[in-house]
Amino acid sequence: MKTKQKLELTWIGKENRPKLEPRILLEDREKSYHASHRVTDHDLFDNRLIFGDNLLALKALEQEFRGKIKCIYIDPPYNTGSAFAEYDDGLEHSIWLAMMRDRIELLHSLLSEDGSLWIHLDDNEAHYCKILLDEIFGRQQFVANIVWQKSYAVRSNAEFFSTSHEHILVVCKERTKFSPNKFTRTDEQEERFSNPDNDPRGPWQSVAMTISLVGGARGRQFAKTGKSENIFEVTSPSGVKFLPPPNRCWSRNPTGFAALEKDNRIWWGPNGDRAPRSKMFLSESDGGMLPTTLWSGGETFGFNQDGVREVRELNLGETFSTPKPEQLLSKVLELATNVGDIVLDSFAGSGTTGAVAHKMGRRWIMVELNSHCHTLIMPRLKKVIDGSDPGGVTKATGWKGGGGFRYYHLAPSLLEKDKWGNWVVNKAYNSAMLAQAVCKLEGFIYAPSDSIYWQQGHSTERDFIYVTTQNLSHDQLQALSDEVGEERSLLVLCPAFRGKPDKYPNLTIKKIPKTVLTRCEWGHDDYSLKIENLPKAPIPPDRMELLGEEAKS
Repeated sequence: MKTKQKLELTWIGKENRPKLEPRILLEDREKSYHASHRVTDHDLFDNRLIFGDNLLALKALEQEFRGKIKCIYIDPPYNTGSAFAEYDDGLEHSIWLAMMRDRIELLHSLLSEDGSLWIHLDDNEAHYCKILLDEIFGRQQFVANIVWQKSYAVRSNAEFFSTSHEHILVVCKERTKFSPNKFTRTDEQEERFSNPDNDPRGPWQSVAMTISLVGGARGRQFAKTGKSENIFEVTSPSGVKFLPPPNRCWSRNPTGFAALEKDNRIWWGPNGDRAPRSKMFLSESDGGMLPTTLWSGGETFGFNQDGVREVRELNLGETFSTPKPEQLLSKVLELATNVGDIVLDSFAGSGTTGAVAHKMGRRWIMVELNSHCHTLIMPRLKKVIDGSDPGGVTKATGWKGGGGFRYYHLAPSLLEKDKWGNWVVNKAYNSAMLAQAVCKLEGFIYAPSDSIYWQQGHSTERDFIYVTTQNLSHDQLQALSDEVGEERSLLVLCPAFRGKPDKYPNLTIKKIPKTVLTRCEWGHDDYSLKIENLPKAPIPPDRMELLGEEAKS
């Protein structure tokens, strides 16, 4: 019996994987920001802006947020072969794939069972990324490739074709639990409902009553037998007879068709002589429109130039060549989330994801390593919180300001080398930081007790951890053992101890840093350095057009 081979994407260095240190996150209260007063009872203050390498930041989030993120949207470097001002965006193909693989694996672990990942790319890597997603998520979890019209202008200097679209690849964590929303109907769409026959159930819209006969199980069955119970002749009220078109069949069998007709749910046209269509009543609809995979039209989804204009109108003195329009992000979040859900963007860029999520009442986490985290993202979010950002989706969401965010940065590596080349605990760590860091390394939840000094974290209700910089004597260990008692257990980490570890049945004693030396890569602060640092190239002509004369100067 032949076994199916698993197809995998291969590249040079694929087997090389970083051993990431699970860093702790440190809040800088001076950079955190919140509104001066509550605007509504639903204001959200616990949003997070993280400054640092996004691979380390995702690892730092993993313990607390594993399985809790409802929607992840990322707009990573496109690997176009030319470096933009914000990114070294000309990576050798294998380096780009390794960069994305390592991050997507962590994003997968952070997603909730009903969550989804949306990756925004162009043609350079989108199709390779699709295969990468198949490997990590499984092919059955792929949802859609959305084609977004990014521009309406034609570039006369383009080679062969003027590119006007980009891709948004959508995958879910678990297809059986993924249930996206629908787009809210616009006034224009609701105007398409009418009531030409004065049906007492109110306005309705006619929809096709035929479906494909060549796809799926129905198509396979028809190909075998040449028969389908959904192919039959129907007669209109005026006596005109109809069969479904070639390769199509009615959406109902004869019994179902007769039931609809009896309930006055079939429209034969104003004179009763047209092909049958089903009546879909506005009063019975769920109020939403099923999204398509083609997102075109600036008024609905925005264009690139709208994103550029939104950033420019903030008057922050900062430009960003590739910001996505708020309208586009609002559509992603409308489908993928509900109020109160957590949204993550680990390539924050200009901060559009957080700005839109905030206005839409979603909790958000953003990660950014570059300097515009401070010069663009933070000032932009402050304007949103203060209610002084009139652009983007502010009017559409009825946003009036409120809420806040907490600013974090990554703690330095737990271990550093002393002047003799030995690994020692970093001097920047105080006792609380050390305990929190070791809890992450050992898989414990950091939760220090206010009354019991040795209860710094726990893995279960009866299993605790104690981390200290003291060398512990036999008497100290015996006292700990007595206090812990027979019903509980304690993991003790210290630089050194006296006595035999097996003498204390309820204690597990380990030495630091010896016990953690091989756990991960120490002293590695920036995994983006694996990306080739290319010299800055001129901004492409289409980007220059968007930035305007001010950017050109």
